[in-house]
Amino acid sequence: MVKPIVEGAHRRFAVASAEVDHHDSLRQATLGMACVSSDASHASRVIDAVERFVWSFPEVEVISCRREWMR
Repeated sequence: MVKPIVEGAHRRFAVASAEVDHHDSLRQATLGMACVSSDASHASRVIDAVERFVWSFPEVEVISCRREWMR
């Protein structure tokens, strides 16, 4: 279930995406998504869309989301 989310986010939103933890687990995954933009509001809109995309998978239970901003 991880591959369609990671590849779909990359393809649809041009973000960097990868499984970043729980590689050996079949029931749990931690995904990381990154967006680079010169405009913070644009980056926020893209990440909002990515988050909605992840939530759109009915077979996935999202436990938490966290955002970090770098300058």
